Amino acid sequence: MTLLRGSSFGITHFCSSMAQPQTFSKAPHRHISTWLITGIIMLMVQILLGGVTRLTGSGLSITEWKPLLGALPPLNQQAWQQSFQKYQQIAQFKQLNSGFTLADYKAIFFWEWLHREWARLMALVFIVPFCWFVLKKQISRAMIHPLLILFLLGGLQGIIGWVMVQSGLNDTDLSVSHIRLAVHFICALFLLCYLLWFTLKISFPHAKRLHQGSPNRLLTGIVVLLFFQLIYGALMAGTHAALYAPTWPDMDGTQMPVGLTSPGGLLHSLCYNVISIQFTHRNLAYLIALLIMLWFYRARNVSKRSRWIVLLLVFTQVLLGIVTLMNSMFHWVIYFAVLHQCVGMLLLMSLITALFFSKRSNADRYR
Repeated sequence: MTLLRGSSFGITHFCSSMAQPQTFSKAPHRHISTWLITGIIMLMVQILLGGVTRLTGSGLSITEWKPLLGALPPLNQQAWQQSFQKYQQIAQFKQLNSGFTLADYKAIFFWEWLHREWARLMALVFIVPFCWFVLKKQISRAMIHPLLILFLLGGLQGIIGWVMVQSGLNDTDLSVSHIRLAVHFICALFLLCYLLWFTLKISFPHAKRLHQGSPNRLLTGIVVLLFFQLIYGALMAGTHAALYAPTWPDMDGTQMPVGLTSPGGLLHSLCYNVISIQFTHRNLAYLIALLIMLWFYRARNVSKRSRWIVLLLVFTQVLLGIVTLMNSMFHWVIYFAVLHQCVGMLLLMSLITALFFSKRSNADRYR
């Protein structure tokens, strides 16, 4: 609990730094704010667990979806053997992991099970305090609608996750569909941004927001581009596109690699051609970094600390991307890949927070 309180304070302090220090008063819904910040932390952990599950090739280890009955792992040797036998029926085992022992299977089972178990824990952390706050009449009517949307989005995300897993449970595919993987990932990030925005409204109801015209429109454009970039990050991971040109600043000796287009047309190339996917991901990174530098210069009304946070995060993200790309053939690169995903998530959150404090102030709806 001490660690959780410390993390909650850290996020609150970070958000406070994104606006003028003198512009807010103490939030009237302190307990609800703490609850929502706990949800943000847990969702961030869940997204990173999803990354680890993907990078370790663990996502297909559990071939059934049992939201309630699947909470416990196999409890005896017979149950483990039955679970392992189900995994042995799919193409991933037959063509990639046919040499797996039961101990090897348990190792990949752990990450997928933890990813699902954490989702169940998140549901409890949402539902139980929600019911308590309703009974204590601490939740206003204006809060009910966004909280129900959060609950529905969370449930939808679980369904999307299972649809993604199903795409790899067959006799032909060695992994899940990279398109479904990207949908699962970007929906999780959308849920995170929605939760963050709502938490900011609750935690800083009296914050004076600065409408900045052109810099604000630029910031909105950067956020949109970053969402596309994060989609391409998922496509990179799902297709292992880094392995096809693990060099920088060139792509296998050229800036315009051969094979950017495919017979299926532009859309097919952008979604399925590994060279096009990596080319797009690289150049979106350069464009976003340049636009953030422009925003850093033009958004003078935003506190210098918040602008530096965003700038340092984008530079760190580009550097991590380069390191991950150039070492993509090594197993240890998984640590940099997870860190790359984490910093990308933090960059998105910092931009969403900056955007929140840049919008016109609305009436306090949640009092």
